[in-house]
Amino acid sequence: MTLGPLMLDVAGTELTDEDRRRLAHPLVGGVILFTRNYRDPAQLAALTADIHALKSAPLLIGVDHEGGRVQRFREGFTRLPPMRAFGEIWNAHPHRAKELAREAGYVLASELRAHGVDFSFAPVLDLDFGASSVIGDRAFHVDPRAVFELGQAVMLGMKDAGMAACGKHFPGHGFVAADSHVDIPIDSRTLAAIALADLIPFRLMVEAGLAAVMPAHVIYPEVDPQPAGFSRIWLQKILRQQLRFDGAIFSDDLCMAGAAVAGGVVERVTAALDAGCDMALVCNRPDLADEVLAKLEVDWPAPARARLARMHGHPHPPDMTALRESGRYARALHHIAGLGLDSATLNLQVDPTDYCARS
Repeated sequence: MTLGPLMLDVAGTELTDEDRRRLAHPLVGGVILFTRNYRDPAQLAALTADIHALKSAPLLIGVDHEGGRVQRFREGFTRLPPMRAFGEIWNAHPHRAKELAREAGYVLASELRAHGVDFSFAPVLDLDFGASSVIGDRAFHVDPRAVFELGQAVMLGMKDAGMAACGKHFPGHGFVAADSHVDIPIDSRTLAAIALADLIPFRLMVEAGLAAVMPAHVIYPEVDPQPAGFSRIWLQKILRQQLRFDGAIFSDDLCMAGAAVAGGVVERVTAALDAGCDMALVCNRPDLADEVLAKLEVDWPAPARARLARMHGHPHPPDMTALRESGRYARALHHIAGLGLDSATLNLQVDPTDYCARS
């Protein structure tokens, strides 16, 4: 049995009969977890084990767990800083910023792997132009080179812990003010302008071995009238051919307002897969998930299945007891302790993107 091209969510902290029915469908290849799916570490480990046991080819389990305001699991997990914290350190101490970013990536990934999560949709590679509130301090910096260096450091830390990274939101979401969760953002710049800024971190990260990419629900009309996630120009011509990316492409959540231009949910999924996405996300609307499972007809190529198979976490990760006994984990915790948490007021913030996949 191979993975299917759909990633769905589940209702709560344990699988329901309806969850099991949906996830057992041959079109389903992954599950995305949200804050509502987390009560405590033991519960999360049990949930991921149940999900992985549903199929002989285990479903992928992903989560938006970046740090700062986008961190799905908090109590019982290390509170991670927003990525802007590393960009602020970069301004005076670039080498130190990279060291700390790698340690944060290691902590992020090692804790998730210890609880059975395969990968996180991280890091954010958008540039911090100061225009987008939904991106904001989730971005490292406005300097493309700094974003690459810090993003690569996080990716290497994640790799140290046995986890693949997923860069987002290709080709860049930081220039537009509109929030694609509730609107259809339009970035009117030329391809040349985007290539000289936003595309640089993605190009360099691809060269450095980035395993996966999530495109933005943003329209770049000078390139294509379709949002990037539905665009063969962006995903095939630019990402695959020009940047030579051979990793997995995950759609953003197709229940978001930014995806509405493609039509109904079945049309959205079909358009995303036809454009070049390997896996399509349908989140927080079980009725729409059922509609897709009932109606989707797709000829899913073998290369897509192979790319997704590489997103499984490294097998047999250490559990939290073993992690706490390891020197690497202890040093990483010491280095990032308190970093950026005072300015983020993380205990008080509510992640505005928690209802959807993209975050």
